[in-house]
Amino acid sequence: MAEDKFNKEAFLAHYKGRGYSYESIQTEMDDENNSHVVIKELEHPLRKKVPEFSSKLRHRLVEVPEEIYEASGIRIFGHRIKSLLFSTDVALIRNSNAHAIMSVYPFTPQMAINQSLINASSVPVFTGVGGGTTTGERSIQLAFQSEQAGAFGVVVNSPMENDVIRQIAQVVDVPVVATISNEKDDFVGKLNAGANMLNVSGGANTAQLVTMIRQEVGEIVPIIATGGPTGESILETIEAGANAITYTPPASADIFAELMDKYRRNK
Repeated sequence: MAEDKFNKEAFLAHYKGRGYSYESIQTEMDDENNSHVVIKELEHPLRKKVPEFSSKLRHRLVEVPEEIYEASGIRIFGHRIKSLLFSTDVALIRNSNAHAIMSVYPFTPQMAINQSLINASSVPVFTGVGGGTTTGERSIQLAFQSEQAGAFGVVVNSPMENDVIRQIAQVVDVPVVATISNEKDDFVGKLNAGANMLNVSGGANTAQLVTMIRQEVGEIVPIIATGGPTGESILETIEAGANAITYTPPASADIFAELMDKYRRNK
């Protein structure tokens, strides 16, 4: 038992004196409905019962929109996931406050890529294993290898045949996430084949698509969905029945452009 009493005032002064502020990187829509990068200097609030730590070197952060926290979340292996960063950019993945990573990319899935993303991330990663050009035995093996490498879930794209989903579900011990892109996708067949949750990516129609799926399958099926570019569209998607939201961050090049403009303005 320490003899000295805790000096709360000195602790708080030290905390604030360290300059625990951070730069929040987000996107905002302008009057012409175009998105642009915004970098804001924010102070870490001393939130009730939520201690926080930051540093001067790791103070720039890609923040997911606050509206996402209105979602119920999906509990996977004890982790409650509400936000997923849709990115394969290792720098963004390492500097984001998202609960998980959705690493699906428009190329043939490769284990070297999946392994690199899993190794780089400090949060759960859901890896793409094909669905269009890549399917069949290659997708099945890739799903198994991704699980062994540490993936929290494997994602199949909307064209993936139900029989391949069934075989993937038989060999992996992580969630199989089936992507649904429009109302014609056989989401019931994918669920019956062994998909554990759905990833709804319907563009501007995502909220309506989530509503349609909820009417068919009820509340039991976990749904991840794209939230759109604004807080209003995110809330609409959550109200439609999405449990978790994928957020597409600004590109590193756009962040760099805004950062360099900021440096020039401060000279």
